[in-house]
Amino acid sequence: MASATYPFTAIVGMDDMRLGLLLNAISPSIGGVLVRGEKGTAKTTTVRALATLLPVVNTVTGCRFSCDPAAPDPSCPDGPHEGGPSAARPARMVELPVGASEDRLVGALDIERALAEGVKAFEPGLLAAAHRGVLYVDEVNLLGDHLVDALLDAAATGAAHVEREGVSVRHASRFLLVGTMNPEEGELRPQLLDRFGLTVEVAASRETDERVEVVRRRLAYDEDPAAFAAKWAAEEDALRERIAAARALLPDVRLGDGALRRIAAVCAGFEVDGMRADIVTARTASALAAWAGRTDVTTADVRQAALLSLPHRRRRNPFDAPGLDEDRLDEILNQFEDDEPEPEPDPEPEGPDPDGEGPDGPDGGGQQPPQDGPGPDGTPDVPQQREGSDSPAPQEAPASGPGGEAPEAPAVAAADPFRTRRFDVPGLGEGADGRRSRALTAHGRTTGARRPRGGALSTLHLAATVQAAAPHQRARGRSGPGLVVRRDDLREAVREGREGNLVLFVVDASGSMAARKRMSAVKGAVLSLLMDAYQRRDKIGMITFRGAGAEVALPPTSSVEAGAARLEKLPTGGRTPLAAGLLQAHEVLRVERLRDPSRRPLLVVVTDGRATGGPEPLDRASRAARLLAGEGTASVVVDCEAGPVRLGLAGELGRALGGPVVTLDELRADNVSALVRDVRTVRNTNTRRAA
Repeated sequence: MASATYPFTAIVGMDDMRLGLLLNAISPSIGGVLVRGEKGTAKTTTVRALATLLPVVNTVTGCRFSCDPAAPDPSCPDGPHEGGPSAARPARMVELPVGASEDRLVGALDIERALAEGVKAFEPGLLAAAHRGVLYVDEVNLLGDHLVDALLDAAATGAAHVEREGVSVRHASRFLLVGTMNPEEGELRPQLLDRFGLTVEVAASRETDERVEVVRRRLAYDEDPAAFAAKWAAEEDALRERIAAARALLPDVRLGDGALRRIAAVCAGFEVDGMRADIVTARTASALAAWAGRTDVTTADVRQAALLSLPHRRRRNPFDAPGLDEDRLDEILNQFEDDEPEPEPDPEPEGPDPDGEGPDGPDGGGQQPPQDGPGPDGTPDVPQQREGSDSPAPQEAPASGPGGEAPEAPAVAAADPFRTRRFDVPGLGEGADGRRSRALTAHGRTTGARRPRGGALSTLHLAATVQAAAPHQRARGRSGPGLVVRRDDLREAVREGREGNLVLFVVDASGSMAARKRMSAVKGAVLSLLMDAYQRRDKIGMITFRGAGAEVALPPTSSVEAGAARLEKLPTGGRTPLAAGLLQAHEVLRVERLRDPSRRPLLVVVTDGRATGGPEPLDRASRAARLLAGEGTASVVVDCEAGPVRLGLAGELGRALGGPVVTLDELRADNVSALVRDVRTVRNTNTRRAA
């Protein structure tokens, strides 16, 4: 017997998350909730608890797509449904795993039966199972772009489509979408963020009493789930009734011109792109009024709705933290204070718990305590310092300090980022979908055909299948028109697209880089390359070397925001242990090959090529570079040397690595003097020279 679900009303704190979920339960047209925050904050527990509060679902008996007997889907693959028997069941919560395939999400057609028998043998996917329930996607930011696109298209249109080789299937798919993500693992693209109706930030409480209450309740639940659930049954029933009442009241809620003008002014004032923000804010404000038992939308409803629907729609680049300036929000809303009076807001919407307390005392409905440390996007709160600001300019590092070492110079701000040239990894990979290097992918142009691998057919190559089946027709007894196709004849399409790579930055932070105040320009170049990596769906890592050795400033991750934050705080000074930086890169790449062998690396070394410290530093750096080149690691050297006298050491390093060398000026994609070459061209040239 399955254990009882943890009660929704027993969850301590997490007010914004609970309120966002409840508003979507009242008005599913809001478009779902994206929950951003650290692990271990009861995200999954809360979503599962919500599913038990949703009304029961009446379905047509035997329909795999959960058609409503009162209004069946006319295009249901299991239809038509005409007055058949029905049954009631609880609303489902369906979880989409990160490693799910597209077939698992949208469903799959039996291509063999479709060709041989002419029937639509369709196996429903998770979108069908989630219809009229909850679809929960943990770590949604780690899903492939094509899966996120299909998921959000279904959420927006209320239908799922499967199109393959002229065979088309469509079925209804309306669900409450809940996605969770840890910002440290990378962000969603802004256009995908916009498709989520609301977003909330969660973090573990820093209040001792609240943390004690969380542990006490969890231990009680683990000891006897049924008894714990029974203890909260009355609160659960009251909340369930309140959701049903709010749903019934929602059609009667009046969204007057005053409220609409406030919503429009807020969205325009925060320069939100498009009109989806206005629509979602209006729906959320109406749901808040219904939740409070009112039929009029108040200014307080608009304010609360804006705080839930706008923060994730204000990002202009991947390094912007989501958030909303509440002082600016109040300033905009105060412009309408002389308008016609509206009813006073009901204080109840401040917390989703109908009674405010459970049998064990307060359930944490108060305000969240202030948080120290990381900002709302999970990265350190680093003040932005740009050129031309009032901040003091970085001082040139002295040539030496105590013991012959240059003292550490304070971190300088990065120059403004720019669009960089694209560098790619030579050859043909098979890594995760992205936008950098050539690869065999599930999406792209068809370049050939092959037998299905592992028995699973991805995309049918019709011409190759017919060509494989045609010579055997007489042996199969076919003498007239038509074609007998067997499983051995099936061929799948081989498609070529682009993959994302692991871009590993090795950044020289020694005293020579601080000379002539070059570090600001260098940081601006690395920041530009980080943005390029974000746009091309790469993982990134960062190694810095200075003084006595090298360190991994950022282990490989999908979060370019974390890379930008580490870069902003990067100090300079000391000797230049170039060999240590390259050997550290070799070790990081060795470990990453074991973890993710299909993701190919691109090494980006940012240095002036100098090497100091220890015996024969240049020779040791050259040997480390040849070690990386011997393993086939694609690389790029960004030459940071400046001034009238240049030693050309970065060029020698590039030749040892077997990769191109570009200056900071040549790095810009729009620079007319940029060299027209990439990693592949230079490596081929080096190969011919070696021969």
